[in-house]
Amino acid sequence: MQTIGVNSSSAGPSTPDGADGSRQDPGRDLLPLLAGAATTIAGVGAVLALVDVDSPLRAPFTLFFLLAAPAAAVAAALRGLEPFGRLVASVSAAVAVNLLVAQGMLAVHRWSVPGGIAAVAALSSLILLLVLVRRLRGRTVRRRAS
Repeated sequence: MQTIGVNSSSAGPSTPDGADGSRQDPGRDLLPLLAGAATTIAGVGAVLALVDVDSPLRAPFTLFFLLAAPAAAVAAALRGLEPFGRLVASVSAAVAVNLLVAQGMLAVHRWSVPGGIAAVAALSSLILLLVLVRRLRGRTVRRRAS
């Protein structure tokens, strides 16, 4: 015997999408897909800048990398904020990281595009690594307290 679920929405009758009769939200898989596309674009931008390829996509993809890498790392650290505040704070921090890297490289007379890309990638990775270590340490402390 099969049970039939009641759809309380006024959108119309439900049609099961899954084999078990459950409806799947079409927007559910959109966020991971967009995150993967953004990661790919940022990675291609970094590689195009590091390899010094003459391409019309080099400038926009590299700019996307320079904004997205530090912004994603800082957004991971600011998990408790509301989405809009998190977005504003992470983009502002990304701009600040880029300016500090550029200013530091200019101050020591070692400015180069590949060096700037590498420095931003290293700082973004360090921020993300510190966030992950903090989360793992917090999880370990909670397990010990239980």
